[in-house]
Amino acid sequence: MAHALSSVAHPLPTLPAALCQLARLRGEQIGLRHKRLGIWQEFSWQALADAVARLVSQLAGLGLGQGDTLLVLSSPRPEALLLTLAAQTLGAEVTALDPLLPPASLTPLLQCAAPRLVFAEGPAQLAQTQAALGADVPVVYADGQRLGKAAHAANRVAYAQALTSPPADVSILAIDPDAVAFRFLRLSDEGIEQQTLSHAFLLGEAAQLIASEGLQASDSALAARAFAATAQVRYLLAPWLVAGFALNFPENLATRDHDRRELGPTLVAGTHDSYGRLAALVQARLPDPGHWQRRLVDWALAPAAGALRRGLGYWLVRRPLLDVLGLIHTRHPLLIGPPLSADAERLFAALGVKVRALPDLADWRAVALPVRAADDFAVLAASQAGAC
Repeated sequence: MAHALSSVAHPLPTLPAALCQLARLRGEQIGLRHKRLGIWQEFSWQALADAVARLVSQLAGLGLGQGDTLLVLSSPRPEALLLTLAAQTLGAEVTALDPLLPPASLTPLLQCAAPRLVFAEGPAQLAQTQAALGADVPVVYADGQRLGKAAHAANRVAYAQALTSPPADVSILAIDPDAVAFRFLRLSDEGIEQQTLSHAFLLGEAAQLIASEGLQASDSALAARAFAATAQVRYLLAPWLVAGFALNFPENLATRDHDRRELGPTLVAGTHDSYGRLAALVQARLPDPGHWQRRLVDWALAPAAGALRRGLGYWLVRRPLLDVLGLIHTRHPLLIGPPLSADAERLFAALGVKVRALPDLADWRAVALPVRAADDFAVLAASQAGAC
């Protein structure tokens, strides 16, 4: 059963203000890590705030302002997160879309977002953006390899170049706490639906989660999913900015399990699919049924009241398996969305991982589509009619 969270007031008005406070209070402490070329790169809270201030200057120069939309089309990476905070510092809202969506689904969502500015991770995302929105929308890109002449267009800016801008004085920028921080879009049978989350709502929920879970600055979390889902923002991004724990980005999706094992995060915010994938990793490592090693595993994982059996089971079986999953230090295993399968739930319970379900927002609302997006959605719906 999901634990209900009620929104509570928080003294910090906005997400960027929370970052600025962390820079003041814990300036040299590690706020973020990113694995690149096999090496974990560390960034202090002060370094993160300085980067956001420089990005604010660049985004303002590209015309982004209050009420505009920054669209993020990227896998999990720090550049997307810091650009998000820079846009919100200017009073803009952020819409993040999953870059793995098929083009037929992504195009109408891109057009519905009607962004003033886009962050595109690399060539594929830039091509998708240009196909849906045209070439006039300014784009900040992270990976310029294989862009060719497109990288030198007047409205194309490399993220590394944006970081060379002079820092803006963010202290003079006032943002309404009730302003929209994130707008999420999805396709449904009826059309495109949206959810909006304000700064005040996110910070209030973060404070509630921190209190209920006992999250602290000494915790750490792995950001292995794009911020294209409300749950990632509510249960990972906002608590990161309030509690001040370290947020870690894997090198890429293919290395996330290895990177999790290296880190041993204390906070895991997963879904039915991500926990199910971890359960499958455990099952793949178990000996065949009937083998003496399998009987040992079953003995170790069976509920036992005796201290000796619990201790032997932990050191012989549970601890090695938890180490493989990268959950050996996890104290806050959170589940967002649909429940675990019965088999996965039993397995994690046997490993001593008490997964706690949190509620997902259900108030999706229909949005009026721009003409081009409405036409594309009609084509998409027609192509899927009668499909199995």
